[in-house]
Amino acid sequence: MAIAMAFQPIVNCRDHSIFAYEALVRGPKGESAGSILNQVTEGNKYSFDQACRVEAIKTMAGLDRSARLSINFLPNAIYNPNTCIQRTLSAAKQYQYDTSKLIFEVVEHEEPISQHKLSEIFTAYRAMGFTTAIDDFGAGYSGLNQLLDLKPDLIKLDRALVDGIDQNPDKKIVVKHLVAMLKDMRIQVLAEGVERREEYELLHQLGIDLMQGYYFARPLLGALPVVPESCW
Repeated sequence: MAIAMAFQPIVNCRDHSIFAYEALVRGPKGESAGSILNQVTEGNKYSFDQACRVEAIKTMAGLDRSARLSINFLPNAIYNPNTCIQRTLSAAKQYQYDTSKLIFEVVEHEEPISQHKLSEIFTAYRAMGFTTAIDDFGAGYSGLNQLLDLKPDLIKLDRALVDGIDQNPDKKIVVKHLVAMLKDMRIQVLAEGVERREEYELLHQLGIDLMQGYYFARPLLGALPVVPESCW
């Protein structure tokens, strides 16, 4: 299937810089991610996962080789982390992109796989110098045991915890204690799905520096969005 990549900035609210860009799959004419993901089957998920990695690296290398790149991956498409990473490494070499700038996010609500296999992937990726992340933390099947097993570098709090947090005292309590725990574990925290200034301000007060969402910029097909100064 034909694919393209859109990019959305992940911002560091401490110094108003760009921490990274997340690559989001689209159709070649900007068709939605859903329309592409609906075509992924058991038989083609490995080739799809590989194609997304290559397209993300190729496109980013043509836009800004100095920027960090966050790529979602399907753990069920990886039969051996050291073997399956070879095409990614080849693409990085071909397009002269520094692999130390790669962040790999496991999509948490994908069909669960064994903790042992997922831990094996994370361990291998860390050994290769990649940053590891759990996407949508708090939305699906993961819990504290998974956090202890995987030891990710980065946690992306699910949109459900962020949405309306300024109006929900219970969400504020949950996020406050999650942030404290994760910082004690030396795991970076990123709030995704930030859509309103009130959410941004409260999350920042709770000690979250890394954020992502429509409040800062919408994904842009084949280009890197600019975060308006008015966001700050």
